[in-house]
Amino acid sequence: MRAARARARAGGDGLGTVRLSDVAAAAGVSSATVSRAFNLPALVREDVRARILAAAEELGYVAHGAARTLASRRSRTLGAIVPTLTNTIFARAIDAFQRRAEEHGYILLLTTSEYDREREWERGRALVERGVDGLMLVGAQHDPRLIRLLEATGKPFVNAWASNRGAEHPSVGYDNRALATMIFDYLVGLGHREFAVVTGSTSHNDRVAGRLLGMADALRRHGLTLPPERLLHRHYSIDAGREAFRELAAAGPLPTAIVCGNDILASGVLFEAQAQGIAVPEQLSIIGNGDLDITSHTVPPLTTVLTPKVEIGTWAADYLLARLDGREIELPIELPVRLVERGTTGPAPGLRRRAPRRRAVA
Repeated sequence: MRAARARARAGGDGLGTVRLSDVAAAAGVSSATVSRAFNLPALVREDVRARILAAAEELGYVAHGAARTLASRRSRTLGAIVPTLTNTIFARAIDAFQRRAEEHGYILLLTTSEYDREREWERGRALVERGVDGLMLVGAQHDPRLIRLLEATGKPFVNAWASNRGAEHPSVGYDNRALATMIFDYLVGLGHREFAVVTGSTSHNDRVAGRLLGMADALRRHGLTLPPERLLHRHYSIDAGREAFRELAAAGPLPTAIVCGNDILASGVLFEAQAQGIAVPEQLSIIGNGDLDITSHTVPPLTTVLTPKVEIGTWAADYLLARLDGREIELPIELPVRLVERGTTGPAPGLRRRAPRRRAVA
């Protein structure tokens, strides 16, 4: 394999492209067999195909005609992989990304990973094979195979929703750890001492992991703790938020504040609390994250955090377009977030007057 890799590099065009014959030599099969493995896999024995795919991955081979496209011309296409399109946080950023790309004559190929790293790798490879000129990813953690493929094929890529502070790869986003610290400092300032958290899974989601670290920082600094049973991981849906509230209510006395991973979960928590006769914010404070359109229309309007969705999409596109134009641009270390205080948060029950408001910016 080392010899084949060296031959592939020597025969390349400076972009890291690898020929089908290089894969065939590395796998010990004919070029025709390699072609069938990619185009007519049912005609190739599974063990042979597995050997060919392993060789292709090791060499950074791009199937079909995309390698020739890379060497000769651009496709004028940018790719993006987001976790889901059911969350309008990503939709807003994608809209901004696409608008900027179209201004420069590029179109967008979009797919989703469903918070699955293997799926992200497969979709990323498919986009590369279809000749995208650059790629936007979400978060800072990805399958190493995907990073190797992008580097081997000379594809510029950018990690969105990831702070650029100390990042290994170009990134644009905000500090989720600081965001969570801001939320808990705000609630503690209102007198709250008992919390529950309803958020997404940490699996292939470094944004949630960062917010949980920020929560732990703030609680430790204030001498508080979060009981394990009050940390609930749920899918991002209104029904999941309602179900989470029912679980908390059935477990015993409610906390005085519930912090939610996004506004969709927070809306579900709010609706279920109201259905069970809980007064918000008099008995329970609820806070979301994202400042989606729904937040100003709930009753009462939802307290949340305004995150820079449009700015993330625009910066990500600008970075890729600059790289493709042979220019380097400096990405911001972190984009700002802002607490938006509305009607679902108030002083902890039993306090006679409202604690001083904190409109922190991180």
